[in-house]
Amino acid sequence: MARTMEPLAKKIFKGVLVAEFMGIFGAYFLFNKMNTSQDFRQIMSKKFPFILEVYYKSIEQSGMYGTREQDQEKWLGNKN
Repeated sequence: MARTMEPLAKKIFKGVLVAEFMGIFGAYFLFNKMNTSQDFRQIMSKKFPFILEVYYKSIEQSGMYGTREQDQEKWLGNKN
């Protein structure tokens, strides 16, 4: 019975591995896009504010301060 389960286990392992790589690539793409585009961060603030909050906390944790304040100043300036 162990022999018949081996190909299935390999397929499951490969599927999990591919899903993890896609998740890592997606997280990198999202972080990079938010890190380089203030307009994209504004879109994220409207659609997914919790993701933007994680972004702000992660860059503040790394010692980069002021991004949140710059974004809020620009966005409030655009409304007026």
